[in-house]
Amino acid sequence: MLTDVGEYIVGAYLRLKLDCDFVDYNVRRPGGGLQGLEELDVLGLNFHHMRAYLCEVTTHIGGLLIVDNATTVDRIRTKYERQRLYARDHLPQFTEVHFMFWSPVVRKGYITDGLEQLEGLQLIINGEYKKRIEELCEIAATTTYDARNPFFRILQILEHLRD
Repeated sequence: MLTDVGEYIVGAYLRLKLDCDFVDYNVRRPGGGLQGLEELDVLGLNFHHMRAYLCEVTTHIGGLLIVDNATTVDRIRTKYERQRLYARDHLPQFTEVHFMFWSPVVRKGYITDGLEQLEGLQLIINGEYKKRIEELCEIAATTTYDARNPFFRILQILEHLRD
């Protein structure tokens, strides 16, 4: 599966702000079968502090909606449960495990209320999402090295443009 630009945004943040040594995209559970078809959008591992970040990413710029409001919340809940199972089964050595949901545009109301009920799931949505992009722009403005992330490289180019 191709990596979505929204996933590269999250990967850049994990690597450059959260100091992840390893970032991977569209991670599938080992062993195949039906469970092997389920994927994690972005996985980040910080080995120095033994922190793991499991991220679901939905980049609907017209607003997060999967069929209807209830289906949207249920789908994110199911993906969060999948993240937790993956962490339990494959990341027991990590002392901190963070579960995140990233989406740039989520209308306030039923969906945000439902997502806020998912205890332990960090929501990087709306203003929080924008804040993370701004933090990456600040880093891009002061660096020129190749961070091995196409989204971040574009930010660097934009931040270094001259007349």
